[in-house]
Amino acid sequence: MKLTLEIWRQSGPNDKGRFETYQTVADPDMSFLEMLDELNEGLLTDGKEPVAFDHDCREGICGMCSLVLNGQPHGPEALTTTCQLHMRKFKDGDRITIEPFRADAFPVSRDLVVERDSFDRIIAAGGYVSINTGAAPDAHGLPIEKDKAEIAMDAAACIGCGACVAACPNAAAMLFTSAKISQLAMLPQGQPERKKRALAMVDQMDAENFGTCTNHYECMAACPKGVSVANIARMNREYMGAHVAPAPQ
Repeated sequence: MKLTLEIWRQSGPNDKGRFETYQTVADPDMSFLEMLDELNEGLLTDGKEPVAFDHDCREGICGMCSLVLNGQPHGPEALTTTCQLHMRKFKDGDRITIEPFRADAFPVSRDLVVERDSFDRIIAAGGYVSINTGAAPDAHGLPIEKDKAEIAMDAAACIGCGACVAACPNAAAMLFTSAKISQLAMLPQGQPERKKRALAMVDQMDAENFGTCTNHYECMAACPKGVSVANIARMNREYMGAHVAPAPQ
């Protein structure tokens, strides 16, 4: 299948950047990143600069493949990361616009690569989880209600890719932050630092210049793991509750 690619090229953070047009041929069974690999091989053969893009596991786990395809973070297939997207989702002769995630808190490093250190700082602000020393507890020795365990596991599915930020018209990181707060707030192990964690992570999120949530729900639609916006409501309750009854210092 023949494709026309409109790819964002930017030599560095201070470069203005622009779209460049490329013609390529792809096998329908290729993944999207394999198609970009083939494009780069051709560019290198011609003595041209390859397109920089992020990738690691290529299994939908790491969240590195942060691309916006035709205006959709991770592309047209729901609950799928870019690395899991196959070229059979496109048609022969299609024109595909490929650009990086757009947000002030995600500065472009080069071409399609963005820096998501802001997410790391939000995680770091959450601190640690208290644990007692001694022998390892028996498996299933700590009873957890099934519904709470399922909520925690669903929130923990977040891979921190940033698609929620890229999809949100306000560039909000509330789905990501709320997922990280929720996964520990629902479990016994997360209780000792529960209030301190909520306060610190939300405050750090605000300090990173992310926008605020106005209930567009684009974040949940773009999330490759289907993380629910119900976590945002839970995060707001956690944050307000921590202010009303702050954790002891």
